[in-house]
Amino acid sequence: MKGAPVSAFKLDDFLPYQLTVLSSRVSAGFSKHYRNAYGISVSEWRVVAHLSQADSVSVREIHARVDMDKPKVSRAASRLEAAGYVTKTINPQDRRLVELSLTPKGRDMIAALTPIARDYEAQLSAVLGEADQAFRDRVAALSAALEDETDLDRD
Repeated sequence: MKGAPVSAFKLDDFLPYQLTVLSSRVSAGFSKHYRNAYGISVSEWRVVAHLSQADSVSVREIHARVDMDKPKVSRAASRLEAAGYVTKTINPQDRRLVELSLTPKGRDMIAALTPIARDYEAQLSAVLGEADQAFRDRVAALSAALEDETDLDRD
């Protein structure tokens, strides 16, 4: 038998919790495509997807862009390198920086996954219907506000 609630706080109504659950479900829905076909994790997908946007990117840049800690990015990069999807090189100007780039095998994977990703996104957009663009705009506004959390700390 359940006891009385400890507080009036309702976790299911808490926006940060709702966003976390939504993000997890959306990621899980798409991850089955790349996990089954290529054996890569969510972290590895994020690294590869980011690398598809540039010829060479440092671990530091990926860390800043994909909201993963540096060790997680480094581990993902090492697994991707071992699988032949990326190469690592030392930046000649700053030897502390490790640069990553996609191999031909990694480019082939992105080429195969891009239409699947677009289809998955279209499915999500269809659920949102006419609210799709408004939802994206609000997500962008919330993301921008959270870049500098002091915007939200108005007492």
